[in-house]
Order: sequence, then structure tokens, then C-alpha cells
Amino acid sequence: MTSEITLFVNPTAGRGRGAHAAQPAASALRARGFSVRTVIGVDAPDALRRAREAVDGGTGALIAVGGDGMASLALQAVAGTRTPLGVIAVGTGNDFARALGLPVREPAAAGEVVAEALKGARTRDVDLGRVEGTWFGTVLASGFDSRVNDRGNRMRWPTGRFKYDLAMVAELAAFRPVPYRIVLDGGTVHEVDATLVAVGNGTSYGGGMRICAAADMSDGLFDVTVVGDCSRTTLLKVFPRVYKGTHLDHPKVTVYRAAKVELAAPGITGYADGEPLGALPLTAECVPGAVRILGP
Repeated sequence: MTSEITLFVNPTAGRGRGAHAAQPAASALRARGFSVRTVIGVDAPDALRRAREAVDGGTGALIAVGGDGMASLALQAVAGTRTPLGVIAVGTGNDFARALGLPVREPAAAGEVVAEALKGARTRDVDLGRVEGTWFGTVLASGFDSRVNDRGNRMRWPTGRFKYDLAMVAELAAFRPVPYRIVLDGGTVHEVDATLVAVGNGTSYGGGMRICAAADMSDGLFDVTVVGDCSRTTLLKVFPRVYKGTHLDHPKVTVYRAAKVELAAPGITGYADGEPLGALPLTAECVPGAVRILGP
């Protein structure tokens, strides 16, 4: 493994935590004899281009410093290669790092984990989801949750997470279950009215909402959580349980496991790792061992 390591930094992540988090990570790596190069793009496409150049150039590892958005960008650069990925999770969600059991909002500890893993060549291969050419590590969301994202992204005020709370209230007032067509592994077809369908490679989204609480990132399968035709009252009762994963016991919730999931529903946008994929229909495939992760 080459001794040059690339820090892939989002300086604005976590209200500025990204810029501060890069320093302890760099210090931990340099203390173990690695040369550290920092990559900061002017925007997401430019950052991804620079990350891919680093991977193509033979960097010893790509270390994403930021939140789930930065981890998602890094996945686009390293997935399908043997370049290992480290994660310094300092964003607002950090669901990818959480699913991997890595430190969250502890940049010094995360830097030590990455440095120790590099020094001892400790890596593990984990699965990723793929929709056409886009990779994702956590959850593909569709339905009520994606409509909240749609509405929140259109709102100019307020800023931060509060606007998504307001968007959720507005969607609760307007939302009705949507007719879905779900095809699993190219065979079994489910036609259901559903509040949402989440395709989980990882366990959580939205900063710890364990929508696919039993998902395993090394089994080659997605967990597909289908929340049926809930009333607003039922949804309000069930929704808080998602933080502990106990919603999976509710009679309106069904979980399937499959390596390939085809989703179709009218007027629904798919989001993966919090980023928009486009309107359904979409097909997601679970790719075993698609990325090499630095850590325990």
C-alpha cells in the first residue's frame, strides 16, 4: 500500500465541523508515517472528479471527512476498486458510519481508527447498493419519507433540520398511501398500497432512524421495509418507534429480503444516502463486497 493517503474533505459538513475534523485525522495519519494529501472540491462534481483522480492515481486510501453526503461521494470514487475507504463522520446524519460501527462526531477517535487500520492493513469488504451507475451505502427511500425530502428541498426558510420537521408536518396533512409495484429478484411481485418502501443496505437513515433495523451489510441482500396503507393517526403512532427499530413488529410493516428490487409508484422520487436518484421506477441491486472499509 502506498504511503500517500487522500483526505476527501467537506469543510461545511456539520455546520463547519468538517474543516476542523480534517486536522486530527491528518495528524493521526502523519504520526504513523503516512503522507497526507487533502482534496476539497469547489462543488460536488468537482470534488468527485478530484477523488476519482486520486483513486486512479494509486492513493493508498480515500478518507471521507464530513457527513453522509461526503461518504456517498466517496463511494462513487472507490466502489468496485480495491482502494480502501475511511470515514471521519462529522455531519448531521452519519448513518453510514453508524451502520459500520465507526465513531460518530468524534474526529480524533475516528482518525485513530483509520490510522490504526491502515498501519495494520485491517479492512473489511461490505456490500453496497447500486441504482444504474450510482452507488449507495445506507437506504434507498421512497414514499412518505422521500416526499418530505422533496418538500424540504423546495423550502428556502427555515434553514437546517427544522425545515424538514415542518415539511413532515405538511406532508402528514397531505399524504395518502401510494400504489406500488415491487418486484423481488426478478420474480415475486407485490402490488400494494404503501406509505413508504425503504430498501436498506444499511440499517438507518435521517440521523439514526432505524427503518431497516435488521439489515446486514455483508449478507448480499437488501432488507426491504414496506409500511402499508397507514392512516395519519397510525403513522404518527408508529413513526417514533423507528428510532429503536421496534416499528418492524407493527402489523402494517412487512420486511422482505432480496438482492434485486424493482420499485414503481406514481409521483415518487427515490433518494439514496439522502441524495435524489430520480423518479420511480428504479431498480436497485445489492453488490456483495463492493467497497473495502478501514476499521474494526
